[in-house]
Amino acid sequence: MAAMYTFAGVMHFIKPKAYIRVMPRYLKPRKFLVLLSGGFEILFGIGLLFEETRQLAAIGIILMLVTFFLVHFNMLRGKKFSAGVPKWILILRIPLQFVLIWWAYTYV
Repeated sequence: MAAMYTFAGVMHFIKPKAYIRVMPRYLKPRKFLVLLSGGFEILFGIGLLFEETRQLAAIGIILMLVTFFLVHFNMLRGKKFSAGVPKWILILRIPLQFVLIWWAYTYV
């Protein structure tokens, strides 16, 4: 889990446009929020590696995943918002999000 979130966070800095494109337009400033969320993903991913910070990092991941529902539902609004991801994958991501929340909860 630590590697997954650290990698995902780094990708926010390598390919920020991909993340900006799927964010709801009402969230401003979008680039800042993409970089901020990437930074937190890195921080939480590394935090999972240490017993002293594991619980706090897991709670942070849970809160982050709940917040990311905004992006997931925004992408379901139509072809313009989906970044080319097939609708069936976008729909499957919703229950997957709950699995990821449960997985993070096991670290609490």
